[in-house]
Amino acid sequence: MKYLVTGGAGFIGSNYVRRILDGTLSGIESVVVLDKMTYAGNRSNLPDEISGQFQFVEGDICDQELFRSLLAGVDSIINFAAESHVDRSIRDSSVFIKTNIEGVNSMLQVMKSMKSKRFVQISTDEVYGSIEKGAWDENEPLLPNSPYAASKASAELIVRAYTRTYGLDTRITRCSNNYGPYHFPEKLIPLVILNALNSKPLPIYGDGQQSRCFAHVQDAVDALVKVAFSKETIGRAVNIGNSTEISILKLAEFIKDRLKSSSDIVF
Repeated sequence: MKYLVTGGAGFIGSNYVRRILDGTLSGIESVVVLDKMTYAGNRSNLPDEISGQFQFVEGDICDQELFRSLLAGVDSIINFAAESHVDRSIRDSSVFIKTNIEGVNSMLQVMKSMKSKRFVQISTDEVYGSIEKGAWDENEPLLPNSPYAASKASAELIVRAYTRTYGLDTRITRCSNNYGPYHFPEKLIPLVILNALNSKPLPIYGDGQQSRCFAHVQDAVDALVKVAFSKETIGRAVNIGNSTEISILKLAEFIKDRLKSSSDIVF
């Protein structure tokens, strides 16, 4: 099999690609990475190109001609390409609309007659919005609270529409918060770690009591593989997370304690 991984130079995408190339994900013979290389993309997250096994292409998922040219021999498209920072989306939502919504629609327009190819949309649990207690299942309504989350929810609906209208083989994953190698440093866990190591303040939003589920990126990749290969997930959205939650404040305190940091926690 040959995979096209969009956004593969980012955090989760690069971990996914590396698992393909180290032979952990059996059955995938080669992979092409398409990445626009915005601020969150880093070429060093990926190994050097390997003839016949790995190819890197810098480009935009909105470029239909380029996207179409990369589909020869491809069995599956795994779409990690996205703008994903909530605060950035609040400051300016336009790029989120362009990449997260228009980009997905652009790819599916090319694919709508290609029923033999699989399309996996990497989404987020933030499409559900907020909950006072308990957890969501996949049947809960989508009630996003930020422009970022709204753009991912919109993309999900577009994917669903192409499945129902054109019969495409699509799947959607809704991941919880991930952490691990190649994480972009503006995200919570790497930001707190870096600040703690450098005795800088540890910034916490609000009162820090918001609970979050955190999963290691390798566990998330394992789950993504199961979703991509299972016939039971065709046309469905699948939650990916775990049952362990921690408040943002307790997480910051834990990191500070483990690193023996003198940093102050600021709200």
